Amino acid sequence: MFTTRPELSGDHGMVASTHWLASAAGMSVLERGGNAFDAAVTAGFVLQVVEPHLNGPGGEVPALVWPEAEQKVSVVCGQGVAPAAATVDAVRGLGVDLMPGTGLLPATVPGAFGGWLLMLERWGTWRLRDVLEPAIFYAEHGIPVIERIANTIETVAPMFRADWPTSAATWLPDGAVPVAGGRFANPVLAATYRRVVDEAEAHGPGREREIEAARSAWYSGFVAEAVSEFCAGRGWRDTSGDEHSGLLTGDDLAGWRATVEEPASVDYRDHTVFKTDSWGQGPVFLQQLALLSGFDLDAASPAEFVHTVTESAKLAFADREAWYGDPRFADVPLTALLSKEYNEARRGLIGPAANGELRPGSPAGRTPRLPVYPEPIVATAASGVVGGVGEPTVAMPAADAPEPGEAQTGANGRVNGDTCHLDVVDRWGNMVSATPSGGWLQSSPTIPSLGFCLGTRGQMFWLQDGLPGTLRPGARPRTTLSPSFATRNGRPWLAFGTPGGDQQDQWSVNFFLSLVHGGLNLQEAIDAPMFHSMHFPSSFYPRGSRPNVLLVEDRMDPATVAELRRRGHQVETQPPWSLGRLSAVARDADWPGTGFLRAAANPRGAQGYAVGR
Repeated sequence: MFTTRPELSGDHGMVASTHWLASAAGMSVLERGGNAFDAAVTAGFVLQVVEPHLNGPGGEVPALVWPEAEQKVSVVCGQGVAPAAATVDAVRGLGVDLMPGTGLLPATVPGAFGGWLLMLERWGTWRLRDVLEPAIFYAEHGIPVIERIANTIETVAPMFRADWPTSAATWLPDGAVPVAGGRFANPVLAATYRRVVDEAEAHGPGREREIEAARSAWYSGFVAEAVSEFCAGRGWRDTSGDEHSGLLTGDDLAGWRATVEEPASVDYRDHTVFKTDSWGQGPVFLQQLALLSGFDLDAASPAEFVHTVTESAKLAFADREAWYGDPRFADVPLTALLSKEYNEARRGLIGPAANGELRPGSPAGRTPRLPVYPEPIVATAASGVVGGVGEPTVAMPAADAPEPGEAQTGANGRVNGDTCHLDVVDRWGNMVSATPSGGWLQSSPTIPSLGFCLGTRGQMFWLQDGLPGTLRPGARPRTTLSPSFATRNGRPWLAFGTPGGDQQDQWSVNFFLSLVHGGLNLQEAIDAPMFHSMHFPSSFYPRGSRPNVLLVEDRMDPATVAELRRRGHQVETQPPWSLGRLSAVARDADWPGTGFLRAAANPRGAQGYAVGR
């Protein structure tokens, strides 16, 4: 089949990400003797600068890692938690019944810095200054402004000028929107990272000592002080229409650390797929595989394949709505949800026609409880509440969108922010899959002394008591961020993922199945026509859904589309290269030896790239 670029192969190392500068920065680390973890941390910090509309220093990062010396998959949890003052009663006492999608109220502890530092400390080899140098350079000297950055800032510029002057000062240099193709710098952010490095080295010598000192500067030093002061100050307008200050304090930051955890996993044919625990949506991928294991997808027609995959997604995501949350605070029956017995019973719900209900199951005989969703639950393109609000990769474009298939950010920042992804494999066999997100430039007002803003992941909490995802002090929001890792015949094989909010695990499943059942290579599977369901409620404010709606790229065979419609799917065709932003790296089974390391990246949006040799 036609591919937009080659699948890369080589022996030295591979980096794939959602921005070419991050991929190049990561590869430069591998070329200079760094390992996959050094390269991932470097690329991750660069992504904060070159994709500021998609992630930032105030965001979060989950990652799946394969350290070759340990011969096991581990999860790095760089997802911050809710503030100590963030209770349901406290927030509802402000007259809020649904967490806003912007502003300071939904801010959680910024976990990305801690997550990257933990990865560097535990498995990396480079010093902090070395991994931060490329990000500091780009922040200080400027980045090439891609069209999506310019479009995002232009959309929210009136809000910045009227309501968020600190953001206007940062993102509207000389009062003007940055020009696509021009240069944009963030010297305040560069100064923040320079100060972190200087304070870290003042507590040296020693790599580990420097890293711990940098962690202290961020979570109990000058960064934490600036965050605490900003949150305790004036209120800022958010998507509720009112002004709210923040709940986050210096004590919240000082009391949090990133962690290394065991992954969730499920076997599928000769493969084992690994995801985060239920504080992320990752297990829906595993539930879909458990359901699909009972179908003969090799013999399925294209329409039967899409139908079966879509109906399995509906069931898995319904369970996400009823059961997922931070397992430290909620009794999540994940073992039962992934069990053979449970999925055999659930599999019988998948019939020949599309089902329009949200149908969570009863693992271990327990009764599911769904949140009370805002009205109207059914979002339409006309309302602007569509497709993962808060994640514009999957938002429906306006009729006059500047580029077909490109998502739009609302003037109040509501459809705001997206996600990045990066994958790395090095010549020693170490592998990383990471999905940094949050703290995008339009999520909340810029903290003027730091040059970045806080994230709004707290919008995923429910202000209803007794749910797994209920707002609780110290709890992690049930995030959509979902890196993926897979072994084949017990050997490390594939690190992969995508931005896209609720669609991450649908697109990733489609990609994985294209490799396993379709026999495609990495680039072919990324380039193949993509599809996803809009059936279940969004994780983002205002939590809308579109039951039975199935989006497909219009490159899909018209006969397949017609058959899907006959089965009851409300199919909406999208522009030909508009769904999914996957990237991946892989190790052949006979590497090292006669096989190779491999990589591929998404052509959609003309931004992601894989590099390697």
